[in-house]
Amino acid sequence: MKALILCAGLGERMRPLTWVEPKPLLKVSGQSLVVAHLERLAAAGVAHVIINTAWLAHRFPESLGAEAFGMRITYSFEGAWPLETGGGIRAALPLLGDQPFLCINGDIWSDFDPAALLRDDLPDAHLLLRPMPGFRKAGVFESLASPLLGPDAALHTFAGYARYRPEALTGLPHRGSILPWWLDRLHAGRVAASSWIGEWEDIGTVERLQSRNGIAADVPGITRPGD
Repeated sequence: MKALILCAGLGERMRPLTWVEPKPLLKVSGQSLVVAHLERLAAAGVAHVIINTAWLAHRFPESLGAEAFGMRITYSFEGAWPLETGGGIRAALPLLGDQPFLCINGDIWSDFDPAALLRDDLPDAHLLLRPMPGFRKAGVFESLASPLLGPDAALHTFAGYARYRPEALTGLPHRGSILPWWLDRLHAGRVAASSWIGEWEDIGTVERLQSRNGIAADVPGITRPGD
């Protein structure tokens, strides 16, 4: 079984940290985000992980090498400018083969077990959703995806974990978001979803990283209060 970890983002909201380290290699509690994903994927039975890269791409093989937790690691380099989620997945398809694969956003921290997505009744995609924070406004995706959980389900948003059938992804753009593909498949009734509540954080800003760490240890460019 294979998995794709999306790690090609520029990490612009994480400056200055991401001038020297791509966001998925930043650490929470002493472990980088991508290593935490690798550890859970290995426990779920994944044998081969593809990591897509762009910004500071060289840092991934330098840090991770070609093997981790008994899994093979292959890198899908997108060039100097990221292809976004849809383009990045499309570019990695030749490495992913013809069997369903897991796909994880590399910049989230979570205790979710990806083995929970390994179900036989897979349509074109199975998306993991989480309750949407009250301060956020629902978009088209949330309005279409939330009813998959039941007619009275609260609004949910994407939690950064999915499983896809590769043959269904051939229409993805060479560059651009996967959102239009999601909406098309949702309208066609070809997406399943699960609700999940657990430890989760989108490590999208320096402040969120500091908050998750409790202190600013092990983070280049940030000092502890009082230092």
